[in-house]
Amino acid sequence: MKKSSSRNSSPRRADLPNKVRIIGGRWRGVRVEFPSLAAIRPSPDRVRETLFNWLQASLPGAHCLDLFAGSGVLGLEALSRGAARAVFIDRNPSVARHIRMTLERLQAEAGSVECADASDYLQARPAAAFDVVFLDPPFGQGLLPRICELLVRRGWLAEGAHVYIESEEAAGSPNLPPGYDLLRSKRAGQVRYHLARWSPKDAGPGAPP
Repeated sequence: MKKSSSRNSSPRRADLPNKVRIIGGRWRGVRVEFPSLAAIRPSPDRVRETLFNWLQASLPGAHCLDLFAGSGVLGLEALSRGAARAVFIDRNPSVARHIRMTLERLQAEAGSVECADASDYLQARPAAAFDVVFLDPPFGQGLLPRICELLVRRGWLAEGAHVYIESEEAAGSPNLPPGYDLLRSKRAGQVRYHLARWSPKDAGPGAPP
């Protein structure tokens, strides 16, 4: 989980970066720095291990979009495990800068970073649709339905694309638009995480191709 924080936790100093470890693929064991902001809490190792087991067969050659990127570890894990491309979106300039620095250090030319609000970014139409989307918005802001709808309406999802979703435990199962098939769901502490697949054939008349 990347976007929740405890009410009782003390503020972190943004000038002292935290680190998270990539757990699989060619960069396995590499530690990634990210700003010590209370809003950023990377998905734990065991959650990422489960997620990438789910995605194992889909990642080689995949084009991935990491919205609300935070530490960037989800997109980095995807590149480490054979994804052809990963685009990282975060509206915080310091966060975006750290992800760019990590991509440069790893010589990961297949990764790119956009400093932008996710909702604004999705208003455009992509040059090519994505095969995998990592979706971990800030908790408690009700962003998931709109983001999921924009992904469909603006043509960001390739047919059969997988969408990974993290949300607060209290939110229960995500309310997804027609065409999303919820494949898997698990819980880790106060977080629920899910894997869905997009199919325009199941979305009904008028769905984007």
